Amino acid sequence: MSELGLIQVYTGNGKGKTTASLGLAFRACGHGFQVLMLQFMKEDQNYGETKAATCLPGFEIKQVGRNKFVNLAEPEAIDIELAQNGWKLAQQAIVSRHYDLVILDEINVAMACGLISTDEVVRFLTGLTDNRTEIVLTGRYAPDAILDIAHLVTEMKDIKHPFAAGAPARKGIDF
Repeated sequence: MSELGLIQVYTGNGKGKTTASLGLAFRACGHGFQVLMLQFMKEDQNYGETKAATCLPGFEIKQVGRNKFVNLAEPEAIDIELAQNGWKLAQQAIVSRHYDLVILDEINVAMACGLISTDEVVRFLTGLTDNRTEIVLTGRYAPDAILDIAHLVTEMKDIKHPFAAGAPARKGIDF
């Protein structure tokens, strides 16, 4: 299994899922790989990673959400539409073979709250033939069907976090 084309999942209630995928992107770019990160349910150009990506050759970030928290229990139609469009973009990027690594940031949450069909994602990923693109799915609530098809699953566990004590998110550390 030394070739590209595996499916990785970073999930759990702890901090570090997006950060771990960014570390992987950083490493991949260091080897000359082409990397695309699609950030579902996000639209804020002030995230540190969106700024830094412009400095790293071969690394592209596209945000396919909006700058507003999604009501996970009752998502708005616009959130569903944006997630669906982002999923179409993800599929196109993966089959294009232009990218060596495609990171689908927060797609697990998008599937868990019904913005994107888990069955559709599983069908697409398992239907890839001769896939040479490494694919990473991040976010809490990774569906069991995704965990079942993944080659690597890492669960981040929240043991202690300043947020629990009311600390705000910190620029450069949390975003």
